[in-house]
Amino acid sequence: MWRFVHTGVRSAAENMAIDEAILTAHARGLVPPTLRFYGWQEPTLSVGRFQRAERDVDFAAIEARGVAFVRRPTGGRAVLHDRELTYSLVVAEDHPGIPAGVAEACAMLSAGLLAGFRRLGLDARAFGAGGGAGLPNDAERASAGAGAGPASPGQASAACFDAPADYEIVVEGRKIAGSAQMRADGALLQHGSVPLELDAGLLHDVLRFPDAERKRRMRAAFERHAVAINACLRRKSMAPAAIRDLEEAFLAGFAEHLGAELEPGELTVFETELAERLAAEKYGADAWNLRK
Repeated sequence: MWRFVHTGVRSAAENMAIDEAILTAHARGLVPPTLRFYGWQEPTLSVGRFQRAERDVDFAAIEARGVAFVRRPTGGRAVLHDRELTYSLVVAEDHPGIPAGVAEACAMLSAGLLAGFRRLGLDARAFGAGGGAGLPNDAERASAGAGAGPASPGQASAACFDAPADYEIVVEGRKIAGSAQMRADGALLQHGSVPLELDAGLLHDVLRFPDAERKRRMRAAFERHAVAINACLRRKSMAPAAIRDLEEAFLAGFAEHLGAELEPGELTVFETELAERLAAEKYGADAWNLRK
């Protein structure tokens, strides 16, 4: 038995706080394994836990464009959350069938995403499992400007969707979902972004670049190697999807893959109170969001 909760559209701080609160509650044995769906009140740029925000993010542009900002508890690079379905999975590390390795666990849990994409009519695959055709090689990443705010020397940019990591999901060789994972007190949290549409212009407007030419090249590389669901459906002459379509497809996909009954539920009083405190004291505070 897994619990399914849909917390609706929330602020950036609330969304990250709720994920952490569920992780804490499950680690203490207070709630069952949980799948959560959620959305964002406004376009939000999230950065990874260890990402250098002052290097990678243009905070003047963030304010001017009306974009919210938050640091995730998980690693990885910057993601623009807007027209998307966001999911999180919380489960014990020793839950039957959960691999010990991070990449292997990510692959296992992300198989629910694969099933969901296929329900939408898309031929999704896991990168590293025959799905990587057409992705950038080292030379192409260098020509795209690998020095402008990368999270590590081999990455093309500060943006998460510019290229997939092993076992992330691709369609036609282009990244279509981004996920990140963390573990604490014997439990793991995996959350990720499934975009209905991508706004490459807004994303690159709120990231920092050394010059306009580097920004242009990085945006062009991003658009070659990332894709959203409706862009894929339009290329197949299929009707565009709505968020509700994504919710139905991925709920069924996760239920199918997890082999478990997903029981609809609500956040507990413990989770709600902890999330409110975390939103105010951690995810809504500069001490966390602007940490180096």
